[in-house]
Amino acid sequence: MTMKPVHPARRQLLRRLALFAPSLALPSLPQASTAPTLKPIPSTGETVPVLGLGSWITFNVGDDAQARAGCTAVMRAFFAAGGRLIDSSPMYGSSQPVIGQGLVALGPAAASVFAADKVWIGAGARGPAQIEASRRHWGVPRFDLLQVHNLLAWEAHLPQLQTLKASGLLRYVGISTSEGRRHAELERIMRSQPLDFIQLSYNPLDREAEARLLPLAQERGIAVIANRPFRQGELLQALAAERLPAWAGAELGCSSWAALVLKFIVSHPAITCAIPATSQVEHLRQNMAAANGPMPDAAQRRRIAELIAAL
Repeated sequence: MTMKPVHPARRQLLRRLALFAPSLALPSLPQASTAPTLKPIPSTGETVPVLGLGSWITFNVGDDAQARAGCTAVMRAFFAAGGRLIDSSPMYGSSQPVIGQGLVALGPAAASVFAADKVWIGAGARGPAQIEASRRHWGVPRFDLLQVHNLLAWEAHLPQLQTLKASGLLRYVGISTSEGRRHAELERIMRSQPLDFIQLSYNPLDREAEARLLPLAQERGIAVIANRPFRQGELLQALAAERLPAWAGAELGCSSWAALVLKFIVSHPAITCAIPATSQVEHLRQNMAAANGPMPDAAQRRRIAELIAAL
């Protein structure tokens, strides 16, 4: 794939990002008051914070300057809390250029970004052009992770992604699904294809992946990104009227339902990272708090799931 020249406004950031090679250790995170919990990517052992940042809907703000500035503020708080992995897709409207604008604005504070995006197009021959357009929107020299979005034309896209990886133009290859769809097909792909990552929906109410996909990911050494942790906000809206139990704070250091839900998700041994999306800095800080402090053990995980299912 031909890599086109990058806009001059991003050249300085690109030179800085290009210094980061896959073999380097995770950069120190001096801005975070408490270092977040890290988990390894099984295929390499590289560690990433257990909480990333999604961009579906929340970063699709078009050309609204004030809304774009708000997204940059969310990204600033994300990196300050030790976050790295940001996830997007061509499907997400203006989210990619909004992320790119934020990376430029934040400069050195965003140098540790783990750029995760997707290819989402029915014609396999058009995949490389879409990937290049996405890269230019972000303004990065290469993506850390590219995923085939919702399994669309995966037979064509996965070999292309593997070629990019072999050429050093991509670090990790994955595939995604959401809302519990096409799990049987995802399982077949996991068993037959060399994948670094999968992405699927997982939270205390949506636990279908526990039966087969999460154990298979552990068996095959595949990292797992959990999407829709709050069911696009519906879960937290339902919990808002309920009092957070005292033991959530005393045992796990949680001061919000969001933190309790996220701790449940990322404490599963197979889950590498969860990607809640938000347009509010305060909500971002509540979410990121879940990456710190004690994580629930198996008994506490059962207690959280039973509590939320009963409410």
